Amino acid sequence: MKAVAVVIAAFGLWLALPVDASAARVAVGLAKGASATQVATAVRNRTGSRPESLKPIPALVVDLPEGVSLRGIPGIRYVEPLLTRQLAFTPTDPLASKQWYLGYSGFYQPWITLPAFEPIPVAVIDSGVDAGHPDLFTLGGASKILDAKSFVGGSPRVDTFGHGTFVAGLIGAGLDNNIGIAGLAPSAQLLIAKVVTKSRTIPVEAEAKAIRWAVDNGARVINMSLGGVRDPLDPARDTYSRLEADAVAYAVSNGVVVVAAVGNSDQAPASPWKYASYPAALPHVIGVSATTEAGGIPSFSNRDAIYNDLAAPGLGILSILPRPLTARFPQCSEQGYSSCGSDEYREAQGTSFAAPQVTAAAAVLLSLHPTLRPEQVARILRSTAIDLDASTGCDACAVGRDAYSGAGRLNVAGAVGELAGPIPPRDYYEANDDLGARSYPLSGDNRRLRARVDFWDDQDDVYAIHLDRNQPVYVGLTGSDDTVDLSLAFWLPRATSLERVADFRYRVRTSARPGSRQYLSYRPLFTGTYYVQVRITSPGSTRYRLAVVKG
Repeated sequence: MKAVAVVIAAFGLWLALPVDASAARVAVGLAKGASATQVATAVRNRTGSRPESLKPIPALVVDLPEGVSLRGIPGIRYVEPLLTRQLAFTPTDPLASKQWYLGYSGFYQPWITLPAFEPIPVAVIDSGVDAGHPDLFTLGGASKILDAKSFVGGSPRVDTFGHGTFVAGLIGAGLDNNIGIAGLAPSAQLLIAKVVTKSRTIPVEAEAKAIRWAVDNGARVINMSLGGVRDPLDPARDTYSRLEADAVAYAVSNGVVVVAAVGNSDQAPASPWKYASYPAALPHVIGVSATTEAGGIPSFSNRDAIYNDLAAPGLGILSILPRPLTARFPQCSEQGYSSCGSDEYREAQGTSFAAPQVTAAAAVLLSLHPTLRPEQVARILRSTAIDLDASTGCDACAVGRDAYSGAGRLNVAGAVGELAGPIPPRDYYEANDDLGARSYPLSGDNRRLRARVDFWDDQDDVYAIHLDRNQPVYVGLTGSDDTVDLSLAFWLPRATSLERVADFRYRVRTSARPGSRQYLSYRPLFTGTYYVQVRITSPGSTRYRLAVVKG
């Protein structure tokens, strides 16, 4: 009763508060079971104004004169001043109304007016770009292209296929420049790397060189709307490349967010294909699938229970297109845009066009919080994604993470809002995902560290330690989450890669008890560099403590 009295007293104080203006517009909430007619009559007698009913909402609105209180009228649940809401920032670009994915994914929703964004270099590794396209310039006439280079010959500033121009436009087209579409990352500065040959192939050598060039020229995000088939059950068909993996690891180690399309089934052995393409199926790469406006997953979007991280709109996407390609359709009024392109672009679909939306979201986060590391950006995007399941339009999607949509669909507004709270902790040792040069070297006789593994993004952490002949070593591992399973392995210096089956004979110790606590010891027969492997073997993610003690 005392608590009730306090509430009633506080309620009464509010009812007695005078308003500042001569007559303030207020909402009057009705108590459960109260007669709206009786309350309205009493309010009218008190205020001299006729209340307006919001039936069936249990509330009235009325003009409350200064100095007049509604205190004591039976049936009133609350009285509050009528507030106003403001629209989110709306781009003025003429074709923005056709970009349904702007609102669907929450681009620009967090702001009424745009904040000051830090410029973020974003690399587009693709087929080049129509560098003179008017929508790749700001209102002041500055080019959105920071630099460009071809790794397959020809000019990177010419795009005969259109794919790279389409992708670059989604990310970095001018905003509020009075023409065309609205780019999704307002402060993106484009680094264009051309890797598509005249025969439409993409040499892995060119891709690796492009990644290195992008990193060395300051890229903070890399978009790769390209891929090769992954088939872990058929090595002859699987296109895994250690060169590509090393190039991606180089980017991640240098603080670059890497985003890639999971691939389309029309380029796979079967439809739908149950594995993400490479490089999406590599550690630390944010793999992106496609979603429809209704929340479903189209049949062309590759599935993957591990490497599909996020879904983003992938049908009916509008972007810029090289002007020579749209000039083939002179009767079309929207020249330079995909709506005037060939059939493959007019109603553009594919994971290739979903991935740059996630790339743009990553660039937005970095422009607001430039010190974020790749693993922090990825965790924020995944943790704020909107889950897709039957209730949201995806009948095939399970509640929680699934092979169709990963963690869910892109939610830029939610990701931006996450920056106001605690930022996920950094992992200072990435990308240490393999033996050899990609391992993290540990010096000293007694090392203790904290790091993180993630079943879907970072299954393996590898550390290199130097041991003398007959020098004993003890390794202890403790995960912070007891519900996930971790394992430890100890590898000889001759081992070269976790992916190489022939190297398994060099794995001389393992500890794989159920749970997250593991330990092992070893005494080497010869001096050399040995490797400690930490692996997460069950769905989930966890921080862990690792102790390496030498005798």
